[in-house]
Parts: sequence; structure tokens; C-alpha cells
Amino acid sequence: MPEESLQTGSARGRLQINVTSSLGLIPVKDAAVTISYSGEPNAPIEKLSTDSSGQTERIELAAPPLDYSVEPSEQRPYSEYTVLVEAPGYESAMVSGTEILPDTLALQPVSLKPLETAEGDMESVIIPDHTLYGDYPPKIPEAEIKPIEETGEIVLSRVVIPEYIVVHDGVPDDASAQNYYVKYRDYIKNVVSSEVYATWEENAIYANALAIMSFTLNRVYTEWYRGKGYPFTITSSTAYDQNWIYGRNIYSNIDRIIDSIFANYLSRPGVRQPIFTSYCD
Repeated sequence: MPEESLQTGSARGRLQINVTSSLGLIPVKDAAVTISYSGEPNAPIEKLSTDSSGQTERIELAAPPLDYSVEPSEQRPYSEYTVLVEAPGYESAMVSGTEILPDTLALQPVSLKPLETAEGDMESVIIPDHTLYGDYPPKIPEAEIKPIEETGEIVLSRVVIPEYIVVHDGVPDDASAQNYYVKYRDYIKNVVSSEVYATWEENAIYANALAIMSFTLNRVYTEWYRGKGYPFTITSSTAYDQNWIYGRNIYSNIDRIIDSIFANYLSRPGVRQPIFTSYCD
């Protein structure tokens, strides 16, 4: 959608930035936050400052019509913004592609590196297209119940909700892809925000969240990748797993929903492992 039509449209979304130090997630106070349309980083539309909690005020930004995200459409259903964060004593950081949907509150985390640990280049995060809008490889089919006895995988004695999982940001055999230690809840919130639109009916978001959690816990329970010799829990590839995007924004309603059901998953009678609930196109 052309930026001119966004500026004159009536649909609005909201955005709040949360700035922390990369060392210990300490809130960064008085950070200067500049927001611009993606593609126009030198034309700021908002300038904000963080409070003692490292958060900015919530601001309204132009967004496409609601119909684009709740009905099938070829139009991009979200607007994209660039967020630049600068603070004394820290390396600056820029996030490009923060996704603003109408009638929702987007929460954009930004992590700043202290100058003593920085490597001299500004931290730059680029958020790619949403899974439902972009072009991603389809899931390679797998059985929803893994034949553990036949494969000899390492298996936990019971289903455990982990505090952290290790996400491999690429396909399994890509040794150059980085591994990230991510809190389980944060991982689920990221994937839900990447796989569905926050404007959907709440029951639809709940259903998709349950499928995403069950999929993830199946990987955890069967130690699927570690049993194959890999040092991670799950990948970010849609061909193998689910779309996790480093540094992306989430949404306040998805944040709330996951906090209320994060220990749940889907199972079948007589089967201990969570169902491998992969998406079908």
C-alpha cells in the first residue's frame, strides 16, 4: 500500500517501544526513539523518550483497513515502520519493518548493547514479511505422533514446559545460522505474532496458539533435533518448523493470551507426547 494512502486513511494502530540493555534486560531510561515509515528513515514522523521502565508512551500510527487482515486479500494488511533508538552509553539500534495492524497495540522490543561490549556497528534488525503475506516454503510433512520406539530418539519421561528453548535461525544443516536462547513464552508469542494476524477473533488466536505450543512441545518432548546430533531445540524455517523472527514486534492481545495458556498443549488419549500439530495450507 502506498504510504500516501496510509497517511490519509482512517485506520489506526498503536505502538509502544520497550528498550532494555542486552546485559540482564535492564530498562534503559531516557532513550531517544525516532519512528519513521519504512523506506523513509530520514523523514521521522514521531520522536519519543523512554521512561524509568524503558518504555515509551503508546502512540497511534496509520494502518491499512481492518478488512485486509480478516478477509482474504492481496493487499498488505499491516503498515511497516522503522524504529531508531539512541541512548548515552549504548550502541544505537534500528529495527526496520515493525508491523502495525489496525485496532491493535504492537509491542516492539529493542535491545541496546553497552558501548564497552559493542563492536562498533549499529545493531540493525530487519523484520521480513509476515508469514501470511510473504513467500515462505511450505512445511515438509511429518507424522503428528512420532514413532519413538522405532527411531531411538532421546525422550523425556514426561511433558515439561521449558523455561528456555534454543532456536536455530535457519534450516537444520545451515551451520552458519545463529542459535538463540529464547524464553519459551517469548518464543510462542513471537511465532503466534508471525503466523497469524492479531486482528483475528480471539478464539481463532487461541486455537492457533494451542497448535503452535503443541508443535513446539513435541519438539521439546522428543528432543527431535538433539537426538539427531544438533545443539538446538527447533528451527525458524517454515519448511521444518515454525516462523520465528528475531527482533520482531508482538501484540498486546497475543501477549495476554499466551500468558493465560502457556502451559497447555494438545494430546490424544493414551498418547503421552504432545501432538505434532503442523499447519496445512
